[in-house]
Amino acid sequence: MSPEKQKRIKECVEEIAAILYEETEEEKLTSLAAIEEMVREQTQKYVTPEVGFFLSQELQVHKQDTLDE
Repeated sequence: MSPEKQKRIKECVEEIAAILYEETEEEKLTSLAAIEEMVREQTQKYVTPEVGFFLSQELQVHKQDTLDE
């Protein structure tokens, strides 16, 4: 992956992390284990489904393009 794309990923992840932090109750950020659990929970609930949906749409576009050729 190019350094530019790595930089963009880092910027996007920082933005996502800031949003998730805003939505987290302060009491849930008491230890590294609690933070890890919160990150995992929120990532599985909000981030992973969006990535999966995007990739499935891209797959459908790729399949359609292949059929059109």
